[in-house]
Amino acid sequence: MEFRPNITKIRVRYGETDQMGVVYHGSFAEYFEVGRVEWLRELGISYKRMEEKGVMLPVVNLNINYKKPAKYDELLTIKTRLREKPTVKIIFDYEVYDETDSLISTAETTLVFVNMETKKPITCPNFILEKLEI
Repeated sequence: MEFRPNITKIRVRYGETDQMGVVYHGSFAEYFEVGRVEWLRELGISYKRMEEKGVMLPVVNLNINYKKPAKYDELLTIKTRLREKPTVKIIFDYEVYDETDSLISTAETTLVFVNMETKKPITCPNFILEKLEI
C-alpha cells in the first residue's frame, strides 16, 4: 500500500541556526514533528484529538542523514511519508529540500502508540486505521 506524502513548508528562523547561520542539527527533529503532525492533520486526525482519546505517540527512534546545510531564512520543504501500515509502532520517512529543490536531509522516526493511562504500548487505534483505508 502506497501512502501519499504530506508537503509542509517551513521558513528557517534565526533562533534555529548556529553562529555560522546554518540550521542547528537538533532543529530538524522539530521540523519532522511539524511534518508528521501535518501529515496526520491532512488525514483528518489531530494530536489533540488523539490525546483526548487517551493515546499518545512518543518518539522511540530518530535517524537523520544530513546531505548539505540549511541556512537562515530559507524556505524548506518537508516531505513526510508513512512507510507502512502502523501496528504498535508507526514509522515516518522524511525528505527535506531547500529553495532550489536540492535534497538537504533524509530521516526516519519511529513512534509507539501508548495508552495515556497505563503508559503501556497499544496497537494502532481503529480510528487511525480507518482513515488509512480511504
